[in-house]
Amino acid sequence: MYNILYPVRFAIIFLFIIHSAPATENEELEEEMEYGWEKQVVASLNLTQAQFDNWTQGGENTLAWQFNLNSSFTRTGQRFDWSTTGKSSYGQAKIGDLGTRKSSDEVQIESVYQYKVGRHINPYVSALLQTQFTKGYRYTEDDRFAVSDFFDPAYVTVSAGFSYQPAEFIKMRLGAATKTTITREHAVALTDDPATGKIEKIDTEFGVLSVTEIRKPLAENILLTSKLDLFSNLESFKKVDVRWDTILSAKVTRLVDVSINVELLYDSNISPKRQLKQLLALGLSYSFL
Repeated sequence: MYNILYPVRFAIIFLFIIHSAPATENEELEEEMEYGWEKQVVASLNLTQAQFDNWTQGGENTLAWQFNLNSSFTRTGQRFDWSTTGKSSYGQAKIGDLGTRKSSDEVQIESVYQYKVGRHINPYVSALLQTQFTKGYRYTEDDRFAVSDFFDPAYVTVSAGFSYQPAEFIKMRLGAATKTTITREHAVALTDDPATGKIEKIDTEFGVLSVTEIRKPLAENILLTSKLDLFSNLESFKKVDVRWDTILSAKVTRLVDVSINVELLYDSNISPKRQLKQLLALGLSYSFL
């Protein structure tokens, strides 16, 4: 039986090995760099409301809101970089007489530790947790059915390998990885293997993880961020899990911004078809740090 502590032990051993290795950094580059913490926490609230009374052209009363909280904590040192990022969002919408339904629900925390042995290519270890806040439903004409909940599922991905940064605005990582899916009530749809004869609530895949991150200012007040995660258990091309999250945001004023978010998902264990989510938001945004 797979022990969930295996990837943790592997990460600790990997960190011990790379800390024992000599650094080969350029000393002049070290003197130019600034070391220490860089912190950022940004909260935003988006609201949409429409009310109709004797409107002959038709329409449904609508009330929708979404709260986003994004954070980044990066420690830059002479021999290492350590960054932890968080992305969370939750929103609801009420359309006509359908009642209030969830429109957005996401929790994502990732930590990456990189040990510096060169200017462009360096070893790293990383851990990623993905889940949601509340129960999710699939609706029919007469009823609703729960399909997900907090930590049901949760995805834990641990990886170790090498990072490559060809330019300031792009970062790439490639390494060996384990992807663990954790469930509670919805194991049959997400983690169960019928061949074992019992319901399994935890499923772990071993494979290779590729991560490409882009953070590119397009203008003084326009920022493009994109992250592409590819995980393969090396069984076949159909087993490549894809998560591609792209955000184009523009700062209108100090407190008002507009953003377009497109997220593409593919996981053959969940659905044979790709999943796509698109959000257009205009609302209030405030940076705490």
